[in-house]
Amino acid sequence: MKIILMGAPGSGKGTQADILKEYFNIPHISTGEIFRENIKNGTELGKKAKKFIDEGKLVPDELTCDLVFNRLKNHDCKRGFILDGFPRTINQAVILDQYTLKEGMEIDKVVNIHVPDEVVIRRLSGRRVCSGCSKSYHIVYEKPQVEGICDECGSQLIQRKDDTAETIKARLITYHDSSEQVIGFYQEKGMLAVVQGDNDSEEVFKDILRALEG
Repeated sequence: MKIILMGAPGSGKGTQADILKEYFNIPHISTGEIFRENIKNGTELGKKAKKFIDEGKLVPDELTCDLVFNRLKNHDCKRGFILDGFPRTINQAVILDQYTLKEGMEIDKVVNIHVPDEVVIRRLSGRRVCSGCSKSYHIVYEKPQVEGICDECGSQLIQRKDDTAETIKARLITYHDSSEQVIGFYQEKGMLAVVQGDNDSEEVFKDILRALEG
């Protein structure tokens, strides 16, 4: 099973990717991890990517695709894979389509986990992180025993800058701008399935399985 998993920040995409990885016994491939691994190992592609990242620039589509395709050549991808965070742009989607067709590894399904923006903002803005041990909490879904204090080490809980409502709204605008064309691309090809992501994770997983079987 070869799956592309799409969804805004806070949609639960990472959680579902991990569940699907275990269920199908296929690798969960995220561009973030590929960048980190290649940079850490000092590969040629990693050095090129690091140069852009260090300058605060986006890694070009062609280089991002090269990094992903290099990962897809690994033996563990023979039975399938889950692409998470890729493709992000219409250009990446076109290049991926051409590559998978040429290599005989066409994508089976593109699953878009849709969550209303107000739900995403509520989920992410409620996150709190321990200033000592970095353990995560949530003011609604995973409260500490004592408000504002970490259960593990007793340090103060803080809200990261990335988790403020204003930052989340900006991230969502960026995501919608980049994903709209990608979603339309796969919709036209009849490959897109939309799953509501504001249910509990088990129900979302069942809906994804039904979408993959359909």
